[in-house]
Amino acid sequence: MHTMTQTNARGRHHAPGHRSRLRFVGLGLTPIMLLLMVFSVVPIVGGLALSLFHYNGLDPQHPFVGLLNYKHLFYDDPLFYTCLRNTVIFVATAVPLNLVLTLPLALALNRARHMRGLLRTCFFLPITTSAVAVALVWLYIFDPSGGLLNDLLQAFNLPTGQWIDDPALALPCLIVMSVWLDMGYNTVIFLAGLQGIPDVYYEAARIDGAGRWAILRHITLPLLQRTTSFVIVLTVISYFQVFVPMQVMTNGGPLDSTRTLVLYMYDNAFSYQRLSYGEAMAVVLLVVILVVTLIQLRVLRAKWEY
Repeated sequence: MHTMTQTNARGRHHAPGHRSRLRFVGLGLTPIMLLLMVFSVVPIVGGLALSLFHYNGLDPQHPFVGLLNYKHLFYDDPLFYTCLRNTVIFVATAVPLNLVLTLPLALALNRARHMRGLLRTCFFLPITTSAVAVALVWLYIFDPSGGLLNDLLQAFNLPTGQWIDDPALALPCLIVMSVWLDMGYNTVIFLAGLQGIPDVYYEAARIDGAGRWAILRHITLPLLQRTTSFVIVLTVISYFQVFVPMQVMTNGGPLDSTRTLVLYMYDNAFSYQRLSYGEAMAVVLLVVILVVTLIQLRVLRAKWEY
């Protein structure tokens, strides 16, 4: 009996092909883990370490200052809180607007019987375009003097606006531009999630006499929860790091109404030559994104399986 137990244990731990599978897994995961270390873990650790020094990239002396950069950030820099507020407003507005637009578009594309591929390509096309080029086009659209939007409003005898030159309108204008740019990506993700729902559920609902609204509410949306969670988490992370529209179109103005954390971080690190201070800001942003993401993953846990 003892011998059989040893044999079973030996067979269980060293099944045929066990070493080959281990080598395959090791060879497959090693490059991925190396890339993760080089491009993710090392920069994060390096940035955290750099934020504890006084380093500007020009002075060879970079003394250790501990948490002094963080103290200055939280207690002596009111512009940091302005940038944080602008970033939170941007995320809290742009993410729901993106979802409200992309989910109905995906539902419409999923029901389309003709030219679905062409329509999907048209919606996805902006995401393949350079963000800088898109920002320059929208800069012309929102130009208060001779811009396309004001020209259209004048043609219909409607009041014009200052748009990106108005502190109250500049951030909403950038939100519109950013949502338009990212809309195609989330639409395609939602469309893939819709096409992954088995038709048997819809057929059973129709046999039971369910209408379109009941099917959407009780079948489509619950079974799309994992896709929705994925889209929300990625979109929130992306919008917390928004940079190009603010840097190209307004440079944080007017009156810092569009200055976000990433733009302020960039200005401190490269324009003002305060690299360590910019790194401290990057660490704070990393913590904010991490906390928000963990909360989302907790709240948005899927309750339905199929």
